[in-house]
Amino acid sequence: MSADLSAAAAFMTTHARLFDRRRFDLLFGDGDRGEAAAAALSAVEGYRNPDGGYGWGLEPDLRSRTSQPGGALHAFEVFADVAPVTTERARELCDWLDSVTLPDGGLPFALPVPDPAGCAPFWATADPTTSSLQITAVVVAVAHRVAAHDPAVAGHPWLARATGFCLTAVRDLGPQPHALELAFAVRFLDTAHATHPEARELLARLRVHIPADGLVHVAGGADEEFMRPLDFAPSPDRPARDLFRPEVMQQELQRLASQQQADGGWPVDFASYSPAAALEWRGHRTVEALTVLRDNGRLRRGQQNVAPDVTRSAHAR
Repeated sequence: MSADLSAAAAFMTTHARLFDRRRFDLLFGDGDRGEAAAAALSAVEGYRNPDGGYGWGLEPDLRSRTSQPGGALHAFEVFADVAPVTTERARELCDWLDSVTLPDGGLPFALPVPDPAGCAPFWATADPTTSSLQITAVVVAVAHRVAAHDPAVAGHPWLARATGFCLTAVRDLGPQPHALELAFAVRFLDTAHATHPEARELLARLRVHIPADGLVHVAGGADEEFMRPLDFAPSPDRPARDLFRPEVMQQELQRLASQQQADGGWPVDFASYSPAAALEWRGHRTVEALTVLRDNGRLRRGQQNVAPDVTRSAHAR
């Protein structure tokens, strides 16, 4: 089974926020890539604060206007998407992250949230004085993707500090890491291995925490909420894929393609904390699912040869 890109385009046009529509157009549209990259960067600019960080609900369940590590994650996703285009905003984001990184090199799960309306409790009540491997690993994983084409990020002292924290924290993981912490540690090691050879050894150590079917239940989440093989290793031909048997990955790709809904989008398997967040997550998830399927050769364009212009108003003349 393959996903239907045309149906996904219709879903994005109907339901997704502009930020995710611009990402979709960049990744799957047929227009000028330079123009699409500029438009995606303009869309993320609306979430930027003067301090160089990102807030304003860029992380859907963190509606706060304040700059947060969760917002940095999603900004870096765009900075990775636009490759080989670079933006000064990526270096400025590293500067901001450096300013809020704790002395051990890690990021707090969240900074203080003075405006918690619509925010998930785990964001609003996070301890800003304690480093979190979970958030640091996933932010640094995407930052390494940006660093692969942006020398300003690759050489930034924040990336070196945060990478060092993650390597140490992974070495010191306890016998029962949380599913999200485990998955994001694997993602980090998968992207850091090119510049940090010890990452492969640490990946091998984490194998003991992942069952043969690759399903790790998310403690505190929904009953059917799991981190799955593609959450750990979404990209083919990378070190993290060695943690899973090929047939497991093929089954998961089949499952992911089959999850496309009648409206063209993908569902999420976790609870959101506002109606806006629930819909925004579906837009984000749809872009994410399509990217994984494309990278793994499972994407079908449907009846249309390419995605339509998903940012044009239906009333435009």
